[in-house]
Formats: sequence, structure tokens, C-alpha cells
Amino acid sequence: MVSAQTFAVGKRLASKNSIEGQVFHNILMLPNYGLFDNITFQINGGTVTLGGSVVSLGTKRDAERSIKRIPGVARVVNNIRELPLSSFDNQIRRSLVRKFEGSGVSRYLSGPNPSVRLIVDNGHVSLEGYVSNRSDANTMRVLALGIPGVFSVENHLILDSERTS
Repeated sequence: MVSAQTFAVGKRLASKNSIEGQVFHNILMLPNYGLFDNITFQINGGTVTLGGSVVSLGTKRDAERSIKRIPGVARVVNNIRELPLSSFDNQIRRSLVRKFEGSGVSRYLSGPNPSVRLIVDNGHVSLEGYVSNRSDANTMRVLALGIPGVFSVENHLILDSERTS
């Protein structure tokens, strides 16, 4: 599966008119798709399989509807996981952003399509996306591990130099 942010910055961008380009664009244009959501996609002929995790209510349904309208898409398999509502996880999300902002890695969290997505599920953190160097990836992992209430951190960050399309 290709995550939307990895696809966006791959070495070979698909044309916006291609199915891949349209799927990517539609995911980014979802009204509630944000820093704490990560949608992946895989295309096999006319079938688009969506995956990942979202915290924003309605985003799973909105993604499926949006992708179904793309010409050439015959079927959408929606495997997006809706994360449970949790004030505990929301506190961790806020703490992650504050911690990263104070450490010099906040540049990865900004913009309409941040290069890093922060997925928090029952105290377990997953760092998704890409960074410029291994030091930044390690820094983000160590900082996340230091936040009270975080049980584990999965670092899925990819280096810019390792990205493929």
C-alpha cells in the first residue's frame, strides 16, 4: 500500500489525470483529513483498496465516496480503521505536537499535507511518512517515547533518499 503523503513526494509523480493522481488528490481534499490521520491506497485495475487509520469522524466514509466517483474506479475496498474516541489519546496527540514543536522537527507537521502523520491508538504511537535524515526520525521516536502515557512507538518514517514511487 502507498500512503498518500509518500505518494505525493515520490520520485515519479503520477499525472493528476491518472487514477493514482486522482486518488491521491481526493484523499488530500477530504475535509477532515489531518495530521492524526493516515490513509493508504493500492490500485489493482479498477479496484482501489484503502487502508490506514483515521481519527476524524466521517473521514472513512468520505474517502470511500470520493474515490468511487473517480472515472475508471469500478470498486473500492475500504479497510480504513476508525480509531476510537479517547481523551487519553487526544492528550497524547497534543503532547506529541508540543514536544515536536519544541525540538526542531515541527517542519514535518506543517502544511496541508504534512510529511509526517501521528497515529495514536490506545497509547500506542505510529509515526508515518518521511523525513530528511535518520537523525530526525530517531529524534521523533525518542521524543514520542518520553511522553507520559505512551506505551510503544512504531517508527515507520522513511528517509527522503529511500522513497520510491
